[in-house]
Amino acid sequence: MKEINNIVAAYDKAESQGKKTALATVVKVDGSAYRRPGARMLVTEDGELTGAISGGCLEGDALRKAQMVIFQQKPMLVTYDTTDEDDQKFGVGLGCNGVIHVLIEPLDPNDEENPVALLKLSQRTRDICVMTTIFSLKYASAEQIGTKVLFKKDSISGTLEKEHGEIFEQIRNEIPSVFESQHNKISECIGFDAVHVFYQFIPPPTKLLLFGAGNDVIPLVKMAHILGYEITLIDGRKNYATSERFPEVNQIILGKADEVVSKIEFDSNTIALLMTHNFEYEAQVLSAVQIQSLPYIGILGPKKKTEKLKERLEANGIKISEGFESKIYAPIGLDIGSETPEEIALAIFSEVQAVMKGKSPSFLRDKKGPIHMEELKSTNSTLAYGNQ
Repeated sequence: MKEINNIVAAYDKAESQGKKTALATVVKVDGSAYRRPGARMLVTEDGELTGAISGGCLEGDALRKAQMVIFQQKPMLVTYDTTDEDDQKFGVGLGCNGVIHVLIEPLDPNDEENPVALLKLSQRTRDICVMTTIFSLKYASAEQIGTKVLFKKDSISGTLEKEHGEIFEQIRNEIPSVFESQHNKISECIGFDAVHVFYQFIPPPTKLLLFGAGNDVIPLVKMAHILGYEITLIDGRKNYATSERFPEVNQIILGKADEVVSKIEFDSNTIALLMTHNFEYEAQVLSAVQIQSLPYIGILGPKKKTEKLKERLEANGIKISEGFESKIYAPIGLDIGSETPEEIALAIFSEVQAVMKGKSPSFLRDKKGPIHMEELKSTNSTLAYGNQ
């Protein structure tokens, strides 16, 4: 989600400077590619880029086409075929063996529901959202409908219903399945000639509850910031938990363990790391968070410490359910030979990434088949994202 926030910030800056902009979005990928559908890049009229649609090989050509879109004020669907042996025409020579379809849309600052305005709306609250982008590969040279609507569980934003009512109704009927699966997908509109819809599921940023403000937490906070996490730092020591020591955090909560948890808002995308080096503090925190449905609770320290924490909870009359215990990761992190605080931070976030994405860590070189296995589901088998 950090890329979305960076694009929104760059757009606001460009708008304040009176610069015209366009948004490039990867809407479909056949075969192998560095970025997946939903990757975006903001382009200003003077050539500034924010975000990325590839590993750097397509950006130059996309920049030139985006400047054309800005000049003409019409969307453009561009196809990059890196399976072509003559891929030097893009200045690539990459051999990715993929076909990448990119929709480039001009951004009207007077349109309060332009694509970036909808992206900004998706980040305003911690709601799950679905952004839809409509395009046609068959009629690529025709004017594309583009990114016109954002769905939240209890609201709809955008101009699609007013401009294309029948397409909107089909999309609205499909939205519940996207919310349920929590995956991107592509489908074809029934009754329309080659009109496709890319549904992008947008979760809120991962909220990191970091209990502890020691020196070993400093590299952890820096890494979490790079990853785009929403960071809340919690500690009872006011001389440790300061904005001077941790300028990257979004919120600092000071207080006793039995007081701080009541000040926190939890949701299904919230994780907790217990790194206070204080057994009593962590016992009280663990007791308080066990009623929350957190997908990940990491505890720094040996297994013996965690067993004692569980014993303390049970001694206090708190029964530890199998569901809660399955969310506890202790000792925290993957076994990658970490020793220094920086290496430990890497091990921790490698584990967090795997858990939050539902992956079992392994060497990619040992993986059989494609790296991205049908990540973009399709209701039309002819449009499925295979061979990736």
